[in-house]
Formats: sequence, structure tokens, C-alpha cells
Amino acid sequence: MRSRLLQAAIYSAWILAGIAAPRVSAAPPPQKEYLSEEEADKIRDADTPSARIKLYVSYAEDRLKKFDYEVHRSVPERRRTEILNSLLNAYIGCLDDGADQIAVAREKQADIREALKLLRTKAKEFLDALEKYHQNGPELDTYRDSIEDAIEGTKDALSDAEEAAKEMPPPPVRRKP
Repeated sequence: MRSRLLQAAIYSAWILAGIAAPRVSAAPPPQKEYLSEEEADKIRDADTPSARIKLYVSYAEDRLKKFDYEVHRSVPERRRTEILNSLLNAYIGCLDDGADQIAVAREKQADIREALKLLRTKAKEFLDALEKYHQNGPELDTYRDSIEDAIEGTKDALSDAEEAAKEMPPPPVRRKP
């Protein structure tokens, strides 16, 4: 009898604890650390994978321009090495996320031809710039690993875009009435 009372009390306590426990609502998705709040909002508000790819490519281009500015700056910042590496890592993150949208577009069977064309064109430009820095960039030793990762990530994104462009069916031909 006593063990049944004890079991009932424990069971009741579990039920009350479950009722009284605060409900945790779904947390908002974590913001990418290399995107500003405004940029992350624009990505969330973009309604198609194509629009998101274009945004990610523009953000990657922005990071690469900032990197170029910092490398050639006449009066360097105190944390120059940290800044250069974080800009390259942000560039890689943007380009990787843009390339990830290709898989999303395939899943949704979305038309991303225009975005793929942009990604392929810009990735080739990015690759040329990165390889120039890799060959003879100023203070290369401070960002060598990051530039190598950026080159590899750009090649991967370019490969993904070219593969997707080959797999996509041609656009429908519209006949004149």
C-alpha cells in the first residue's frame, strides 16, 4: 500500500512538473555571424532560391572588395590579420550558402538559370582575384590558409553551378499565336 502511494505521489509530481514547466517556443534560426542583421533579413525575405543566390553572391563580392581595400590600405588597422582572415571567411560563408541554394532550388524545382549565370560569372572573377592574392599578395603569410580555403570554396561553388546548369532543362520555347 505504501509503495503504491509513493508511486502515485511520484507520478503526480511528474505530471505537475510537466504542466508547470515553462514551454520553450521554437527559437529563431541563428543568424550567420558573417551577415549583418539587415543582410540576414534580406535573405529571409527573399522568396525564391534564385533571389537568395543573387543576394549571397552580392554579399560575397562585398566581402572580397572589403578584403581588397584592407590589403591595400596605407594605414593598416591594429588587428589587420584578424580582419583579413574574417573577411575571407565571410566571403567563403556567403559563397557556400549561395551554392547551397542550388540544392534547395532542385528540391523545389525552381528556375535558377539567371542566378546560376550570375554565380558562374562572378565566381570566375572571384577566383581570378583570389589567385592573384595567393601568388603575390601583400603579407600573404598572415592570410595564406584563409585564401587557400577561399580558392577551394570558390572552385566548389563554380563546380556546383556548372553542374546544375548542365542538369537544368532548357527554358520552354514560347510559340507565337
